[in-house]
Amino acid sequence: MPTNILMPALSPTMERGNLAKWLKKEGDAIKSGDVIAEIETDKATMEVEAVDEGVLARILVPEGTADVAVNAVIGVIAGEGEDAKSISAPAAGAAPAKAEAPKADAAAPAASAPAAPAPAAAPAHGGSRPFASPLARRIAREAGLDLGAIKGSGPHGRIVEKDVEAARKGGGAKAAPAAAKPVAAPLAAGSSDEAVKKLFEPGSYEEIPHDGMRKTIARRLTEAKQTIPHFYCTVDCELDALLKLRAELNGAAPEKDGKPAYKLSVNDMVIKALALALKAVPDANVSWTEGAMLKHRHADVGVAVSIPGGLITPIIRDACHKSLSQISNEMKDMAARAKSRKLKPEEYQGGTTAVSNLGMFGVKDFAAVVNPPHATILAVGAGEQRVVVKGGQPAVATVMSVTLSTDHRAVDGALGAELLQAFKGYIEKPMAMLV
Repeated sequence: MPTNILMPALSPTMERGNLAKWLKKEGDAIKSGDVIAEIETDKATMEVEAVDEGVLARILVPEGTADVAVNAVIGVIAGEGEDAKSISAPAAGAAPAKAEAPKADAAAPAASAPAAPAPAAAPAHGGSRPFASPLARRIAREAGLDLGAIKGSGPHGRIVEKDVEAARKGGGAKAAPAAAKPVAAPLAAGSSDEAVKKLFEPGSYEEIPHDGMRKTIARRLTEAKQTIPHFYCTVDCELDALLKLRAELNGAAPEKDGKPAYKLSVNDMVIKALALALKAVPDANVSWTEGAMLKHRHADVGVAVSIPGGLITPIIRDACHKSLSQISNEMKDMAARAKSRKLKPEEYQGGTTAVSNLGMFGVKDFAAVVNPPHATILAVGAGEQRVVVKGGQPAVATVMSVTLSTDHRAVDGALGAELLQAFKGYIEKPMAMLV
Protein backbone atom coordinates (compact mmCIF):
# COMPACT_ATOMS: atom_id res chain seq x y z
CA MET A 1 0.00 0.00 0.00
CA PRO A 2 1.45 3.43 -0.90
CA THR A 3 2.51 5.74 1.93
CA ASN A 4 1.86 9.48 1.83
CA ILE A 5 4.70 11.83 2.80
CA LEU A 6 3.19 14.66 4.84
CA MET A 7 4.49 18.16 5.50
CA PRO A 8 5.86 17.82 9.07
CA ALA A 9 5.29 20.23 11.96
CA LEU A 10 8.75 21.25 13.17
CA SER A 11 7.42 23.01 16.27
CA PRO A 12 4.11 23.08 18.20
CA THR A 13 3.19 26.47 16.70
CA MET A 14 4.17 25.77 13.10
CA GLU A 15 1.27 25.99 10.62
CA ARG A 16 3.16 26.32 7.31
CA GLY A 17 6.67 25.92 5.95
CA ASN A 18 8.65 26.09 2.73
CA LEU A 19 9.71 22.93 0.89
CA ALA A 20 13.28 24.03 0.20
CA LYS A 21 14.78 20.99 -1.49
CA TRP A 22 14.13 17.37 -2.44
CA LEU A 23 17.15 15.16 -1.73
CA LYS A 24 15.58 12.19 -3.56
CA LYS A 25 14.01 12.08 -7.03
CA GLU A 26 11.10 10.07 -8.37
CA GLY A 27 12.10 6.45 -8.81
CA ASP A 28 14.78 6.48 -6.08
CA ALA A 29 14.78 3.66 -3.54
CA ILE A 30 14.03 4.85 0.00
CA LYS A 31 14.95 3.27 3.33
CA SER A 32 13.37 4.12 6.67
CA GLY A 33 15.40 6.95 8.20
CA ASP A 34 16.71 8.28 4.87
CA VAL A 35 16.74 12.09 4.62
CA ILE A 36 14.48 12.83 1.68
CA ALA A 37 13.82 16.59 1.83
CA GLU A 38 14.68 19.87 3.57
CA ILE A 39 11.97 22.07 5.09
CA GLU A 40 12.42 25.75 5.93
CA THR A 41 10.50 27.57 8.63
CA ASP A 42 10.87 31.27 9.41
CA LYS A 43 13.87 30.48 11.64
CA ALA A 44 15.46 27.17 10.71
CA THR A 45 16.07 24.52 8.04
CA MET A 46 15.23 20.97 9.11
CA GLU A 47 15.58 17.58 7.44
CA VAL A 48 12.64 15.26 6.70
CA GLU A 49 13.28 11.56 7.25
CA ALA A 50 11.36 8.74 5.57
CA VAL A 51 9.26 6.65 7.96
CA ASP A 52 8.78 3.76 5.55
CA GLU A 53 10.68 1.84 2.88
CA GLY A 54 9.94 1.65 -0.82
CA VAL A 55 10.34 3.81 -3.93
CA LEU A 56 9.62 7.53 -4.22
CA ALA A 57 6.70 7.23 -6.64
CA ARG A 58 5.45 10.81 -6.79
CA ILE A 59 6.71 14.28 -5.85
CA LEU A 60 3.54 16.35 -5.48
CA VAL A 61 5.04 19.61 -4.19
CA PRO A 62 8.05 20.93 -6.17
CA GLU A 63 11.09 22.16 -4.28
CA GLY A 64 11.04 25.91 -3.76
CA THR A 65 7.31 25.93 -2.94
CA ALA A 66 6.46 28.37 -0.13
CA ASP A 67 3.74 28.25 2.55
CA VAL A 68 2.96 24.54 2.41
CA ALA A 69 0.38 23.65 5.07
CA VAL A 70 1.35 21.22 7.83
CA ASN A 71 0.06 17.69 7.05
CA ALA A 72 -0.39 18.45 3.34
CA VAL A 73 0.69 15.53 1.15
CA ILE A 74 4.01 16.42 -0.50
CA GLY A 75 4.92 13.04 -1.97
CA VAL A 76 4.05 9.33 -2.17
CA ILE A 77 6.19 6.25 -1.46
CA ALA A 78 5.31 3.00 -3.27
CA GLY A 79 5.60 -0.09 -1.08
CA GLU A 80 7.39 -3.37 -1.81
CA GLY A 81 6.09 -5.05 -4.95
CA GLU A 82 4.07 -2.02 -6.07
CA ASP A 83 4.57 -0.44 -9.48
CA ALA A 84 5.70 3.12 -8.73
CA LYS A 85 4.46 4.33 -12.12
CA SER A 86 0.94 3.11 -11.44
CA ILE A 87 0.57 4.91 -8.12
CA SER A 88 -2.05 7.66 -8.36
CA ALA A 89 -1.41 11.01 -6.69
CA PRO A 90 -3.61 12.15 -3.76
CA ALA A 91 -5.85 15.11 -4.51
CA ALA A 92 -4.41 17.10 -1.61
CA GLY A 93 -1.22 17.60 -3.60
CA ALA A 94 -3.03 19.97 -5.97
CA ALA A 95 -2.53 23.16 -3.99
CA PRO A 96 -0.74 22.48 -0.71
CA ALA A 97 0.29 26.11 -0.24
CA LYS A 98 -3.27 27.51 -0.31
CA ALA A 99 -5.66 28.04 2.55
CA GLU A 100 -8.08 25.49 1.02
CA ALA A 101 -5.54 22.66 1.17
CA PRO A 102 -6.32 21.46 4.73
CA LYS A 103 -9.98 21.03 3.72
CA ALA A 104 -9.08 18.51 1.00
CA ASP A 105 -9.25 14.78 1.66
CA ALA A 106 -5.57 13.81 2.02
CA ALA A 107 -6.34 10.17 1.30
CA ALA A 108 -8.52 10.65 -1.82
CA PRO A 109 -6.90 9.25 -5.01
CA ALA A 110 -6.44 11.63 -7.91
CA ALA A 111 -8.23 9.25 -10.25
CA SER A 112 -11.53 9.81 -8.44
CA ALA A 113 -11.45 13.63 -8.74
CA PRO A 114 -9.11 14.81 -11.50
CA ALA A 115 -10.96 18.09 -12.04
CA ALA A 116 -11.76 18.98 -8.40
CA PRO A 117 -8.68 21.15 -7.66
CA ALA A 118 -9.31 23.50 -10.61
CA PRO A 119 -12.48 25.14 -9.18
CA ALA A 120 -10.89 25.28 -5.72
CA ALA A 121 -7.85 27.08 -7.08
CA ALA A 122 -9.84 29.81 -8.83
CA PRO A 123 -11.23 31.55 -5.70
CA ALA A 124 -7.77 31.55 -4.10
CA HIS A 125 -6.48 33.55 -7.05
CA GLY A 126 -9.46 35.84 -7.31
CA GLY A 127 -10.56 34.10 -10.55
CA SER A 128 -7.81 35.64 -12.70
CA ARG A 129 -4.43 34.72 -11.29
CA PRO A 130 -2.72 31.82 -13.11
CA PHE A 131 -2.10 28.65 -11.06
CA ALA A 132 1.72 28.63 -10.74
CA SER A 133 4.48 27.89 -8.24
CA PRO A 134 6.22 30.85 -6.50
CA LEU A 135 9.48 30.05 -8.31
CA ALA A 136 7.70 30.01 -11.69
CA ARG A 137 6.10 33.39 -10.92
CA ARG A 138 9.42 34.95 -10.04
CA ILE A 139 11.18 33.66 -13.19
CA ALA A 140 8.25 34.78 -15.38
CA ARG A 141 8.25 38.24 -13.81
CA GLU A 142 12.01 38.66 -14.32
CA ALA A 143 11.75 37.46 -17.93
CA GLY A 144 8.70 39.63 -18.72
CA LEU A 145 6.53 36.61 -19.55
CA ASP A 146 2.74 36.41 -19.33
CA LEU A 147 1.85 33.42 -17.14
CA GLY A 148 -1.64 33.38 -18.62
CA ALA A 149 -0.16 32.34 -21.97
CA ILE A 150 1.87 29.44 -20.54
CA LYS A 151 0.45 25.92 -20.28
CA GLY A 152 1.34 24.16 -17.01
CA SER A 153 2.69 20.61 -16.85
CA GLY A 154 2.65 20.29 -13.06
CA PRO A 155 0.01 18.57 -10.90
CA HIS A 156 -3.49 19.63 -12.05
CA GLY A 157 -2.10 22.02 -14.65
CA ARG A 158 0.12 24.00 -12.29
CA ILE A 159 2.76 26.11 -14.06
CA VAL A 160 6.22 25.10 -12.80
CA GLU A 161 9.78 26.25 -13.46
CA LYS A 162 10.39 24.08 -16.53
CA ASP A 163 7.23 25.46 -18.21
CA VAL A 164 8.43 29.05 -17.81
CA GLU A 165 11.95 28.14 -18.97
CA ALA A 166 10.51 26.46 -22.07
CA ALA A 167 8.41 29.54 -22.85
CA ARG A 168 11.42 31.81 -22.39
CA LYS A 169 13.63 29.74 -24.71
CA GLY A 170 10.82 29.47 -27.27
CA GLY A 171 10.31 33.22 -27.31
CA GLY A 172 6.59 32.93 -26.58
CA ALA A 173 4.29 34.28 -23.84
CA LYS A 174 5.88 37.74 -23.89
CA ALA A 175 3.90 40.21 -21.85
CA ALA A 176 2.42 43.14 -23.76
CA PRO A 177 4.49 46.32 -23.11
CA ALA A 178 1.38 48.38 -22.33
CA ALA A 179 0.25 45.93 -19.63
CA ALA A 180 3.03 46.93 -17.25
CA LYS A 181 1.82 50.49 -16.65
CA PRO A 182 -1.76 50.21 -15.38
CA VAL A 183 -0.94 47.57 -12.73
CA ALA A 184 -2.96 49.30 -10.02
CA ALA A 185 -6.07 49.91 -12.13
CA PRO A 186 -8.00 46.68 -11.35
CA LEU A 187 -7.00 46.66 -7.66
CA ALA A 188 -9.31 47.77 -4.89
CA ALA A 189 -8.80 51.26 -3.51
CA GLY A 190 -6.78 51.44 -0.31
CA SER A 191 -4.22 48.78 -1.26
CA SER A 192 -1.16 49.90 0.68
CA ASP A 193 1.25 47.93 -1.54
CA GLU A 194 0.00 49.58 -4.70
CA ALA A 195 -0.20 53.00 -3.06
CA VAL A 196 3.51 52.78 -2.29
CA LYS A 197 4.42 51.46 -5.75
CA LYS A 198 2.62 54.40 -7.38
CA LEU A 199 5.17 56.73 -5.81
CA PHE A 200 7.99 55.21 -7.87
CA GLU A 201 8.58 55.01 -11.60
CA PRO A 202 7.84 51.52 -13.00
CA GLY A 203 11.09 49.63 -13.55
CA SER A 204 13.04 51.76 -11.07
CA TYR A 205 12.90 49.16 -8.31
CA GLU A 206 13.16 45.42 -7.78
CA GLU A 207 10.27 43.71 -5.98
CA ILE A 208 11.57 41.09 -3.53
CA PRO A 209 8.79 38.95 -1.97
CA HIS A 210 8.88 38.62 1.83
CA ASP A 211 10.08 35.24 3.08
CA GLY A 212 8.66 33.51 6.15
CA MET A 213 11.28 34.96 8.51
CA ARG A 214 10.69 38.56 7.45
CA LYS A 215 6.91 38.10 7.73
CA THR A 216 7.25 36.67 11.24
CA ILE A 217 9.57 39.48 12.37
CA ALA A 218 7.17 42.08 10.97
CA ARG A 219 4.13 40.48 12.59
CA ARG A 220 5.68 39.93 16.02
CA LEU A 221 7.32 43.35 16.33
CA THR A 222 4.21 45.13 15.07
CA GLU A 223 2.21 43.31 17.74
CA ALA A 224 4.87 44.16 20.35
CA LYS A 225 4.85 47.90 19.62
CA GLN A 226 1.04 48.00 19.42
CA THR A 227 0.34 46.02 22.59
CA ILE A 228 3.33 46.55 24.91
CA PRO A 229 3.67 49.90 26.71
CA HIS A 230 7.44 50.37 26.38
CA PHE A 231 9.49 52.19 29.02
CA TYR A 232 13.21 52.98 28.61
CA CYS A 233 16.09 53.47 31.07
CA THR A 234 19.71 54.22 30.09
CA VAL A 235 22.91 54.04 32.17
CA ASP A 236 26.62 54.41 31.38
CA CYS A 237 28.94 51.63 32.55
CA GLU A 238 32.71 51.93 32.88
CA LEU A 239 34.42 48.97 31.19
CA ASP A 240 38.09 49.30 32.15
CA ALA A 241 37.99 46.74 34.98
CA LEU A 242 35.97 44.33 32.84
CA LEU A 243 38.35 44.65 29.88
CA LYS A 244 41.33 44.02 32.14
CA LEU A 245 39.72 40.91 33.68
CA ARG A 246 38.70 39.65 30.24
CA ALA A 247 42.28 39.94 28.98
CA GLU A 248 43.59 38.08 32.04
CA LEU A 249 41.03 35.28 31.71
CA ASN A 250 41.70 34.85 27.99
CA GLY A 251 45.45 34.85 28.64
CA ALA A 252 44.99 32.07 31.22
CA ALA A 253 42.85 29.86 28.97
CA PRO A 254 44.24 26.32 28.75
CA GLU A 255 44.87 24.87 25.30
CA LYS A 256 42.63 22.21 23.81
CA ASP A 257 43.62 20.58 20.50
CA GLY A 258 46.21 23.33 19.97
CA LYS A 259 43.67 26.15 20.52
CA PRO A 260 42.53 28.10 23.60
CA ALA A 261 39.68 26.29 25.36
CA TYR A 262 37.69 29.55 25.32
CA LYS A 263 37.91 33.17 24.19
CA LEU A 264 35.65 35.50 26.12
CA SER A 265 33.97 38.48 24.47
CA VAL A 266 32.48 41.53 26.16
CA ASN A 267 29.08 40.23 25.06
CA ASP A 268 29.64 36.96 26.97
CA MET A 269 30.23 38.99 30.13
CA VAL A 270 27.17 41.15 29.41
CA ILE A 271 25.03 37.99 29.22
CA LYS A 272 26.38 36.76 32.57
CA ALA A 273 25.94 40.18 34.22
CA LEU A 274 22.32 40.48 33.06
CA ALA A 275 21.51 36.96 34.28
CA LEU A 276 23.04 37.69 37.70
CA ALA A 277 21.17 41.01 37.85
CA LEU A 278 17.87 39.18 37.25
CA LYS A 279 18.77 36.77 40.03
CA ALA A 280 19.47 39.73 42.33
CA VAL A 281 16.21 41.48 41.28
CA PRO A 282 13.84 38.52 40.80
CA ASP A 283 10.73 40.70 40.48
CA ALA A 284 12.07 41.82 37.09
CA ASN A 285 12.49 38.25 35.84
CA VAL A 286 8.87 37.97 34.76
CA SER A 287 6.46 37.59 31.83
CA TRP A 288 3.10 39.33 31.55
CA THR A 289 -0.12 37.43 30.87
CA GLU A 290 -3.65 38.81 31.17
CA GLY A 291 -4.43 36.45 34.04
CA ALA A 292 -1.20 36.40 36.04
CA MET A 293 2.45 37.41 36.26
CA LEU A 294 4.85 34.57 35.48
CA LYS A 295 7.82 34.90 37.81
CA HIS A 296 10.65 32.77 36.45
CA ARG A 297 12.99 30.66 38.57
CA HIS A 298 15.78 30.72 35.99
CA ALA A 299 17.40 33.57 34.04
CA ASP A 300 17.30 32.39 30.42
CA VAL A 301 18.99 35.07 28.30
CA GLY A 302 18.28 35.31 24.58
CA VAL A 303 20.90 36.94 22.36
CA ALA A 304 19.92 38.60 19.07
CA VAL A 305 22.01 37.15 16.22
CA SER A 306 21.90 38.66 12.73
CA ILE A 307 21.44 36.11 9.96
CA PRO A 308 20.74 36.55 6.22
CA GLY A 309 17.27 38.00 5.83
CA GLY A 310 16.62 38.79 9.49
CA LEU A 311 17.61 37.78 13.00
CA ILE A 312 17.12 35.00 15.51
CA THR A 313 17.52 34.88 19.27
CA PRO A 314 19.24 31.72 20.58
CA ILE A 315 18.86 31.33 24.34
CA ILE A 316 21.50 30.69 27.00
CA ARG A 317 19.48 28.71 29.55
CA ASP A 318 20.05 29.30 33.28
CA ALA A 319 22.89 31.69 32.42
CA CYS A 320 23.41 32.89 36.00
CA HIS A 321 24.66 29.41 37.03
CA LYS A 322 27.00 28.91 34.05
CA SER A 323 30.65 29.93 33.95
CA LEU A 324 31.81 32.60 31.52
CA SER A 325 33.64 29.97 29.47
CA GLN A 326 30.47 27.86 29.22
CA ILE A 327 28.45 30.87 28.10
CA SER A 328 31.12 31.83 25.56
CA ASN A 329 31.43 28.39 23.96
CA GLU A 330 27.68 27.79 23.96
CA MET A 331 27.04 31.18 22.35
CA LYS A 332 29.63 30.61 19.61
CA ASP A 333 28.13 27.20 18.80
CA MET A 334 24.55 28.46 18.63
CA ALA A 335 25.45 31.59 16.65
CA ALA A 336 27.21 29.44 14.02
CA ARG A 337 24.24 27.07 13.76
CA ALA A 338 21.82 30.01 13.69
CA LYS A 339 23.52 31.43 10.59
CA SER A 340 23.04 28.10 8.79
CA ARG A 341 19.47 27.79 10.18
CA LYS A 342 20.28 24.62 12.08
CA LEU A 343 18.93 25.63 15.50
CA LYS A 344 16.20 23.49 17.05
CA PRO A 345 12.98 25.32 18.03
CA GLU A 346 13.66 24.77 21.74
CA GLU A 347 16.98 26.61 21.33
CA TYR A 348 15.36 29.89 20.28
CA GLN A 349 11.82 29.81 21.70
CA GLY A 350 10.99 31.12 25.17
CA GLY A 351 13.59 32.79 27.38
CA THR A 352 13.01 35.41 30.08
CA THR A 353 14.98 38.37 28.69
CA ALA A 354 17.26 39.26 25.79
CA VAL A 355 20.41 41.15 24.80
CA SER A 356 20.77 43.11 21.55
CA ASN A 357 24.34 44.32 20.99
CA LEU A 358 25.19 46.76 18.18
CA GLY A 359 28.43 47.93 19.74
CA MET A 360 30.51 46.10 17.13
CA PHE A 361 28.99 48.45 14.53
CA GLY A 362 30.04 51.55 16.46
CA VAL A 363 26.49 52.33 17.60
CA LYS A 364 26.66 54.43 20.76
CA ASP A 365 23.15 53.82 22.09
CA PHE A 366 19.74 52.67 20.89
CA ALA A 367 16.45 51.26 22.20
CA ALA A 368 15.38 47.71 21.37
CA VAL A 369 11.80 46.41 21.02
CA VAL A 370 10.60 44.02 23.74
CA ASN A 371 9.95 40.59 22.23
CA PRO A 372 7.15 38.79 24.12
CA PRO A 373 7.01 36.68 26.25
CA HIS A 374 9.99 38.69 27.56
CA ALA A 375 9.30 41.72 29.73
CA THR A 376 12.76 43.24 29.19
CA ILE A 377 15.49 43.58 26.58
CA LEU A 378 18.91 45.21 27.00
CA ALA A 379 20.34 47.26 24.13
CA VAL A 380 24.14 47.43 24.32
CA GLY A 381 26.17 50.17 22.64
CA ALA A 382 29.86 50.46 21.83
CA GLY A 383 32.53 50.87 24.48
CA GLU A 384 34.41 54.11 23.82
CA GLN A 385 36.81 56.37 25.62
CA ARG A 386 35.06 59.35 27.22
CA VAL A 387 35.98 62.07 29.65
CA VAL A 388 34.47 61.38 33.09
CA VAL A 389 34.77 63.15 36.43
CA LYS A 390 36.53 61.24 39.22
CA GLY A 391 37.24 62.85 42.56
CA GLY A 392 36.32 66.22 41.13
CA GLN A 393 38.91 65.87 38.36
CA PRO A 394 38.50 65.01 34.65
CA ALA A 395 39.71 61.54 33.68
CA VAL A 396 39.46 59.23 30.67
CA ALA A 397 37.53 55.97 30.96
CA THR A 398 36.12 53.36 28.57
CA VAL A 399 32.36 53.78 28.81
CA MET A 400 29.48 51.72 27.40
CA SER A 401 25.89 53.00 27.27
CA VAL A 402 23.13 50.43 27.76
CA THR A 403 19.37 50.96 27.47
CA LEU A 404 16.83 48.69 29.13
CA SER A 405 13.44 48.48 27.39
CA THR A 406 10.71 47.15 29.67
CA ASP A 407 7.10 46.07 29.38
CA HIS A 408 5.68 48.65 31.78
CA ARG A 409 2.80 46.34 32.67
CA ALA A 410 5.28 43.94 34.27
CA VAL A 411 8.42 45.98 35.04
CA ASP A 412 7.80 49.60 35.95
CA GLY A 413 10.35 52.42 35.98
CA ALA A 414 11.70 51.96 39.52
CA LEU A 415 12.05 48.18 39.11
CA GLY A 416 13.75 48.61 35.75
CA ALA A 417 16.17 51.13 37.26
CA GLU A 418 16.94 48.67 40.09
CA LEU A 419 17.71 45.96 37.54
CA LEU A 420 20.01 48.31 35.61
CA GLN A 421 21.88 49.30 38.76
CA ALA A 422 22.47 45.63 39.58
CA PHE A 423 23.73 45.06 36.00
CA LYS A 424 26.02 48.10 36.19
CA GLY A 425 27.46 46.79 39.46
CA TYR A 426 28.50 43.49 37.88
CA ILE A 427 29.97 45.21 34.81
CA GLU A 428 32.04 47.72 36.82
CA LYS A 429 33.08 45.14 39.46
CA PRO A 430 33.36 42.05 37.25
CA MET A 431 35.20 39.89 39.77
CA ALA A 432 31.77 39.37 41.37
CA MET A 433 30.78 37.33 38.31
CA LEU A 434 33.42 34.73 39.15
CA VAL A 435 32.25 33.89 42.70
